[in-house]
Amino acid sequence: MIGQIILKALNEQIKKELDSAYLYLSMAAYFDSENLEGMAHWMKLQAKEEFNHAMKFYNHINERGGKVEFFALEKPPMDWKDPYEVFKDVYEHEKKVTESIHNLVDLAKKENDHATYSMLMWFVDEQVEEEANALKILEILEKIKDNSVGIIMLDRQLASRE
Repeated sequence: MIGQIILKALNEQIKKELDSAYLYLSMAAYFDSENLEGMAHWMKLQAKEEFNHAMKFYNHINERGGKVEFFALEKPPMDWKDPYEVFKDVYEHEKKVTESIHNLVDLAKKENDHATYSMLMWFVDEQVEEEANALKILEILEKIKDNSVGIIMLDRQLASRE
């Protein structure tokens, strides 16, 4: 059986993961409205990934005999100034998610919940990748600035994400 303290924290993390998916869908909608289909595609895949993260927590709770509880999602922002501002928000958001995962790891250690700790190690590794990917795109956008040719080239590159 999963402990109540861990259960509450994991249910809260499900909300955070679903909020992330919702945020990335909003970013996809922004990019679609700007005719940046490659960036929209990247964000749609990111949203799916975040939903899958929520499902990992969902499945872990169920496998451990806990009950999944859903909370209301936050309304995400809808407008940004430019692609740089969007990816700056992505990077900052991923840093917050990393902090949340690290807090869960600390809690699992404190609660001696080895199964949750083990499951969370996948997320620790995943967040390294998430932050690196967001930072890489942000750094490219810093170099491009408002160069429309550079933006279009990056958009095409991001369209190839599988």
